[in-house]
Amino acid sequence: PPEKLTVRRQAEGVRNIVLNNPRKRNALSLAMLQSLREDLLHDVKSRDLRVIIISAEGPVFCSGHDLKELSSEDDVKHHSQVFEICAEVMTLIQKLPVPVIAKVNGLATAAGCQLVASCDIAVASEKSQFATPGVNIGLFCSTPAVALGRSLPRKVALEMLFTGEPLSAQEALMHGLVSKVVPEDKLEEETMKISQKICESSKSVVALGKATFYRQMAQDLDTAYKMTTQVMADNLTLRDGQEGIEAFIQKRKPVWSH
Repeated sequence: PPEKLTVRRQAEGVRNIVLNNPRKRNALSLAMLQSLREDLLHDVKSRDLRVIIISAEGPVFCSGHDLKELSSEDDVKHHSQVFEICAEVMTLIQKLPVPVIAKVNGLATAAGCQLVASCDIAVASEKSQFATPGVNIGLFCSTPAVALGRSLPRKVALEMLFTGEPLSAQEALMHGLVSKVVPEDKLEEETMKISQKICESSKSVVALGKATFYRQMAQDLDTAYKMTTQVMADNLTLRDGQEGIEAFIQKRKPVWSH
């Protein structure tokens, strides 16, 4: 099997996936992408899994594609394969039934920046930075631009893509690339606080909500309301939907069946 470049740990509903190739700045090589995909998909339907956190070892969260894999020694077919599995992993994050949180402490560039943009939530330390510098080496960040253009205002995304200049953590927060910025020593605590809050909810309700959110974002207003109106009615038929409302009326804590 390919080399394992990630570490997967799970406790109390929270799965931590750690990019663990700091020597290579956690580059998204083919092996790293396969490793990440395997850890994301592992037993993903289990009731014990409620939230996934992606973090990284070392000062660089993720430097994007491994450029050695993209040099002309490798054939075009190999290059396509790298980009295809990368796109697959990025879209997979949104298709998973549990929320995925990026916990960023350091630099996230190119496809690494795309990874942050693709997560549902992102918490970053104050020293983190975000950039799409591909243009500087003659390989425009066209695939990262898909995720970037969907989570940042167009003019901010394009300035990043055309100049390759990094956004600071505060700028990333201001423009919506990350959800929260905290001091480095509070990063773990803040990410766990969000995770634990998610773990208090029903897995089936959160899964329905996440899938619906991404579906309606791609629709026009009327279609989105039609679709979500139906989903709300469906949500009420879920066992946990009934339990939640009964618990609220009876002023007690709900007991979820997930």
